[in-house]
Amino acid sequence: MALPIEDYAMIGDCHTAALVGRTGSIDWLCLPRFDSPSTFGALLGTEEHGRWLLAPTDARSTATRRYLEGTFLLVTRWDTPDGVVEVTDLMPHGDRRADVIRRIRGVSGRVELRQELAIRFDYADAMPWMRQAPEYGSNAVIGIAGPDAVIVRGPALHATNHYHESIFSVAEGETVDIVLTWYPSHRPAPGPLDVDKQIEDTTAWWREWASRSEPPALYGAEVERSLLVLRALTHEDTGGIVAAATTSLPEEFGGSRNWDYRYTWIRDASLTLSALMLYGYEDEAGHWRHWLLRAIAGDPADIQIMYGLSGERRLPESELTSLPGYNGSAPVRVGNGAADQYQGDIFGELMIALREARRIGVEEDQYSWPLQRSLLGFLEQTWQRPDNGIWEIRGPQVAFTHSRAMIWAAFACGVEAVETYGLDGPVERWRELRDAIRHEIETEGYDPVRGTFRQHYGTCEVDASLLLLSQIGFVAPDDPRMLGTVAAIEEDLLRDGLLLRYRTESGVDGLPGGEHPFLACSFWLVQQYAHSGRLDDAIALMDRLVGLCNDVGLLSEEYDVEGRRQVGNTPQAFSHLALVRAADAIARATAVR
Repeated sequence: MALPIEDYAMIGDCHTAALVGRTGSIDWLCLPRFDSPSTFGALLGTEEHGRWLLAPTDARSTATRRYLEGTFLLVTRWDTPDGVVEVTDLMPHGDRRADVIRRIRGVSGRVELRQELAIRFDYADAMPWMRQAPEYGSNAVIGIAGPDAVIVRGPALHATNHYHESIFSVAEGETVDIVLTWYPSHRPAPGPLDVDKQIEDTTAWWREWASRSEPPALYGAEVERSLLVLRALTHEDTGGIVAAATTSLPEEFGGSRNWDYRYTWIRDASLTLSALMLYGYEDEAGHWRHWLLRAIAGDPADIQIMYGLSGERRLPESELTSLPGYNGSAPVRVGNGAADQYQGDIFGELMIALREARRIGVEEDQYSWPLQRSLLGFLEQTWQRPDNGIWEIRGPQVAFTHSRAMIWAAFACGVEAVETYGLDGPVERWRELRDAIRHEIETEGYDPVRGTFRQHYGTCEVDASLLLLSQIGFVAPDDPRMLGTVAAIEEDLLRDGLLLRYRTESGVDGLPGGEHPFLACSFWLVQQYAHSGRLDDAIALMDRLVGLCNDVGLLSEEYDVEGRRQVGNTPQAFSHLALVRAADAIARATAVR
C-alpha cells in the first residue's frame, strides 16, 4: 500500500516533480515533464509499479525531515542504533537535464543503507532492459524501454527479481552521491554531474527567488512555503502552471472521483498569478501572460478551460489498466475530459489577473489588450450561456451564480481598463452589460426567502464558490446579502468546521459518491471572516487550516475530517494559493483593527 498522502514531500526542478515518502522511497516521478508517463508509479499501486527506495537497513531507524530554508531541497535525518545519516534529495534547477540527486552524509557512527531501484516506464506498462554500463563510469547502470532511458550512478547495483539493489555503509564524515538522469533513448547517455555545484546552484536559485517577497509576520512560514510550491508547479520554459504534481489521487477513498491534475487550468493559473503578484513577482506575471497568449491564440470561441503545459489543446481522458490506483481507488486517469467543458467563470479570473498585472506595472503589449478585447467581444454574445461551473460538473449545464458573477467581473475589468488606463474599447457597451448582468444575478441568483445567493438559478442550494462574490467586489463583505449567504453556507456545508464545495447529494454534479471538505473553500471563508469584522473567527479557522499542512508544509486538495488525513491530488496549487490570500486578508484586517 502507498503511504498516507501527507507522508509525501515534493522535490522538483520547475519541469517536473517527485514525491518522496517518509520511508525514503520516491513513489511518484514523471520524466521529463509533469505530464509525462510515470517512471516511478508506486503511489498509484505498489513497489512493483516502480519506486526508488533509499533507507537504513535497520528496521528500528526513525526519520525526521525538513526542507533547507527557502528551497525544495529535502533533508531526511535517519537516527539508527548504529549512528546517524542525512539524505538530501533534490532535482537540480537550471542544468537543462532531468536529474535526481540523493546525497547521503554520515553524521555519526556507521550506518548501513539499502537502495532498491525498480524502474517502470510508461505508467508501469514498460519494464526496461537494464544493463551495467561501465563505459559511462564505474557502477553506472542504464535502463531503456521505448523512448525512455535512465542512467544511475552511485554504489554498485545488482539485479534481483526485476529490480536492482545495493547495500552499503556510510560512516561519520563520509559522503555518498547517487544520481539518476533521464534522457531520450535514441541519444547517448549524458555525462556525470558536478554534484557539489548543482547543490550549491540550486540552493542559491531557490533562496534568491524566495527572498524577493516579504511574507506577513503572522503565518509567514506557511506563506513562503506556499509561494515556493506555486513556483515549483510552474513550468520553467513554457510558463504553464500545473494544478498539482499528481494524477488520480482520490477525492473519496475507494471511489471514482480520481482526476488528472497535471495540466494548466486558466482559472487555477490566473488565481496562482494573483497570489504571486501580491508579493511582487512581476516576472512571473509577464511569463504567464505570454503562455496565455500562445495557448488561446485564435478564435475566442475556441477557448478551453485548460491546456497542456505548452498550450496543447487535445487532452483526451483515458483510463489506465497498468496502475491499480491509490490503495485500490480506481480508475487511474490520464488526460481530463473537463477540457471540453464550457466554464464561464474563467473569463473573469483571467481578466482579473491581467488587471492586477496592469496595476503592478506590467505594461500591455501589442497582443495582450487586443486579446482581452476579443474575449469581451465573445462574452457580449455568449454571457447568458449555461455552463459546467467552477467545479466542472458532469451533469447538465446550468446558470451558475458564481460563473455569472465572474463574467460581471470580466466586463468590470474592461471598463476599468478604458476609464483608468486609457485603453481603447466600447466602454458604454461594456458598462451596459456589466449592469445588466448585475441585475440578473440580484434577481435570479438571489433567494430573498432565505436571504442568500443561490448555487445556480432555480435552486435553493448554496455553494462555497459564492464566497468569492465579495472578493471580486460584486458585493461588500458586510452586505446583508453576503452575510446571509455566509450563514447559509455555514449551515449547509460545514463538516466538522471545514467547508464542502457543495452538497453532492443534490445530484448537480452527475457523479456517484461523495467527497471531503475542499481546503481552498475553507481558506475563502477565512478571507470572508477577516473582511467582514470576524477577525477572531478568521484566525481560529486559519490556525486550524495551517495545522493540516504536513510536516514540510504541503497541502493536498481536500481533507478527511474523520480519518484525519489529506485527500486528493498533491501538492495542490489551489489550496496553497488560497492559503496565501487568506493570510494576506488577516494581515490587512489586523493592520486596521
